[in-house]
Amino acid sequence: MRAREETPLATTNRKKPGKSRALVGLLIIVLGIFGSLLAGTIWSSAEWTPKRALDLEGGTQIILQPVTDNDEQVTAEDLEQAIAIIRQRVDSSGVAEAEITSQAGSNIVVALPGTPSQETLDLVRESAQMQFRPVLFFGNPAVIEPSEETAETEPATEPVVPTDPSDFAQVTPELLAEFDALDCTLPANLAGGGGAQDANAPIVACGSDGTMKYILGPMEIAGLDIDSATSGLRTNSQGTTLNDWAVSIQFNSEGADKFTEVTTRLSKLPTYSSWILLNPPTQSPGMFAMVLDNLVISAPTVEVIIADGQAEITGSFTRETATTLANQLNFGALPLTFEVQSESQISATLGSEQLQKGLIAGLIGLALVVLYSLVQYRALGLVTVASLVIAGLITYGLITLLSWTQGYRLSLPGVAGLIVAIGITADSFIVYFERIRDELRDGRSLTSAVETGWQRARRTILASDAVNFLAAIVLYFLAVGGVRGFAFTLGLTTVVDILVVFLFTHPLMRVLATTKFFGKGHRASGLDPRQLGVESVRYAGRGRVASRSSGLGTAAPDGSAPGSSTKVLVGAGRSGADDGRKMTIAERRAAQSSSSTTDHDVVADDAPDSTVLADDPDSDGPEAADETKSDDHEIDEHKGGNL
Repeated sequence: MRAREETPLATTNRKKPGKSRALVGLLIIVLGIFGSLLAGTIWSSAEWTPKRALDLEGGTQIILQPVTDNDEQVTAEDLEQAIAIIRQRVDSSGVAEAEITSQAGSNIVVALPGTPSQETLDLVRESAQMQFRPVLFFGNPAVIEPSEETAETEPATEPVVPTDPSDFAQVTPELLAEFDALDCTLPANLAGGGGAQDANAPIVACGSDGTMKYILGPMEIAGLDIDSATSGLRTNSQGTTLNDWAVSIQFNSEGADKFTEVTTRLSKLPTYSSWILLNPPTQSPGMFAMVLDNLVISAPTVEVIIADGQAEITGSFTRETATTLANQLNFGALPLTFEVQSESQISATLGSEQLQKGLIAGLIGLALVVLYSLVQYRALGLVTVASLVIAGLITYGLITLLSWTQGYRLSLPGVAGLIVAIGITADSFIVYFERIRDELRDGRSLTSAVETGWQRARRTILASDAVNFLAAIVLYFLAVGGVRGFAFTLGLTTVVDILVVFLFTHPLMRVLATTKFFGKGHRASGLDPRQLGVESVRYAGRGRVASRSSGLGTAAPDGSAPGSSTKVLVGAGRSGADDGRKMTIAERRAAQSSSSTTDHDVVADDAPDSTVLADDPDSDGPEAADETKSDDHEIDEHKGGNL
């Protein structure tokens, strides 16, 4: 029987997309981070090192004592409101990681990291004032481009004499231009402070939440005219408690008379919903603004005349917002000023020592991770080292970038979060490498093991990082003080871990799988099949299977070296295994190849569905058969006939 020679089918050995694109994408991200820092150091105030918090750098400590003019006792609620106002001022000025606490229930301790500016120090020392002013005009918080009509209008040359504090004639072109230019979306304009405004002149102010800006008339009622303010659920005229929260204000006798006059005038002006329909407006709305620390905390519409000095503010309040507004009104009712008890510089000696010890502990942990990776994975451990270096580089760049753009400061708990991140990042690589090894033990080639192992490891890595990220979010929003710094760096490094695994580690493994060192399973590669205990037979393509002998000290049955690969044709015959089960095609063909007496004999099974293997009739003896051997001593025979 003459065997028919078949032309080998062309294989589509195309590279799967994504290897180079992922690495290029990662390179663009790294260059973008450090390119931004480079541009910031040249044209702005950026630095190549992150800013440090109070515990690492030291700073300025100011102790304030609240004092009332009438010797009235300052309550704990008043102290908390004062701390909230100072914190808003400091945060809006761009100073991060400031510590503002109460001391002994009577003083306020403000600790500012680094060297704060004189403006920030003045904001801390300043007292907050409460004023009630009528609303003349309001609009969106962003900058408003002036219209052509407004631009062509000549400024007024004579001062306007208002008939009452709500007179719309007070909205002069100059005041309107100031209103248009004010940007209440900027944090700097929401800091408050700036001293007490002229009580007899109209002003421009932002809403404390940054959602509105106002033109306000002269002050009509001072905060000292408030007797008390409370929050609670509303009750109707029948005494039934409703499910709406409200804030109640009680004025003193002098304030009640003033409030009666004000509500009499404002109740005749358009309401909020009616005024916004006027285009252009010709009169002021019937709204009364409460201004604390030069920010509008509330601007309700006056609907009726209130003659008893008892006002109720309703709206979309929750329990928290109603309580906050009541506390702000009570705070504004106090003739409160801050006296500076002491102002001193605090050092970071203790923090520097702790930072040094923390860095030493981090280096020891990093060295142990690297040592474990090299011992366990040999050359493959270098991929772990490279991934850790890339993750550390990106994390450092992001922290430095946030220090410049957001004012973030690295604290000692934040450093602890970075140290913990070393283990989290290394854990992702270990999961991935072990998946690849499992696939190799199942008989797959390295390129197939990398892809299949990645499909399995990816889900585990994402699930693990998701748990870490959720824990960081919960810790950040529920914790206070330095613990938030730990949670922030923990969450940041978790995101960086996902970025590095997807854009660096996996694409790099796909590239390494095509190299001879890793693809052939070198002893030092960490992927040597003999060290992994690979004993199975795997499909090698083109109708062949590759088997690897399990014995490392004796020769294989076919005379090849121990542990060497042998490729044979895949047939459809069946042979019984020693344990009585039916052998697979790969096992049967491997057994046939091992029992062959010559390389050019015709081998046939006794089974009815056996496949006939024959030499090429055009070949001439052993020399032709030897030509079928590849450089790595693998036998490659032509398949004759039909299966």
